[in-house]
Amino acid sequence: MGAAVPGQYFSDYAAAMRYWRAKRGFSQLRLATESGISQRHISFLESGRSQPSREMILKLGIVLDIPLRERNTMLLAAGFAPAYQERKLSDPELQAVKQALDFMLQQQSPYPALVVDRLWNLLMSNGPAGTLLHWLLDGPPSSANVIRLTLDPQGLRRYIVNWEDVSADLLQWIQREAMGDGPGSEASALLDELLALPGIRAASALPNLDRRALPFLPFTVRKDGVELNLFTTITTLGTPRDVTLHELRMEAFFPADEATAQWFRAQAA
Repeated sequence: MGAAVPGQYFSDYAAAMRYWRAKRGFSQLRLATESGISQRHISFLESGRSQPSREMILKLGIVLDIPLRERNTMLLAAGFAPAYQERKLSDPELQAVKQALDFMLQQQSPYPALVVDRLWNLLMSNGPAGTLLHWLLDGPPSSANVIRLTLDPQGLRRYIVNWEDVSADLLQWIQREAMGDGPGSEASALLDELLALPGIRAASALPNLDRRALPFLPFTVRKDGVELNLFTTITTLGTPRDVTLHELRMEAFFPADEATAQWFRAQAA
């Protein structure tokens, strides 16, 4: 299993508990009320004076909406085995899920769609996504990480008309993962790498909140006199009990105008 080892992100369970309660904006009183655990006992858990049971860790994880990966980390820190498995998408037990994802990807044609993990590493894609990337990059992508590929000055960024707005939106996904994982995590390392790219730190300050702007963030690319205007949707799996499934996302691209729709239909013809 690929679960985190104890102490990888937090020194002990008490530190992780304090972090997640503060991150979710819960007072000890609110957490006590919503979990049915006394405020005094929660205080003792956060100070290390009391040790939690396995059931209590899982219950508080649900109330605080802690990601499954981090619930495993907290269990390990408290001396318990992880509760949630982390399988590979190629695992036979996930065959039905993979078939469902394949179906969704094909249904999105002639428009692009991708399946990524929590750090936006590319796991699956449909034909139109491959066509779009190959056209923009004049060949196969140099990185399997979609955000790294998008923000790299030598990658897709040179063809993204509104790359400053796009970078601000993409970085928010990795920032959330880094905050959830805590210091020293893979997400934190990726965030530092992305912020070190030329122009990214300045461009990622604030999104465009002009009232005249479109109600969605457009993704506009331009190359060889062709301009494509797209927007995206993000789909996640409902009620997952596996770390891998909990972290899967499918990003589907849709045309924002008829000219863009016609371009994709022509590529598929």
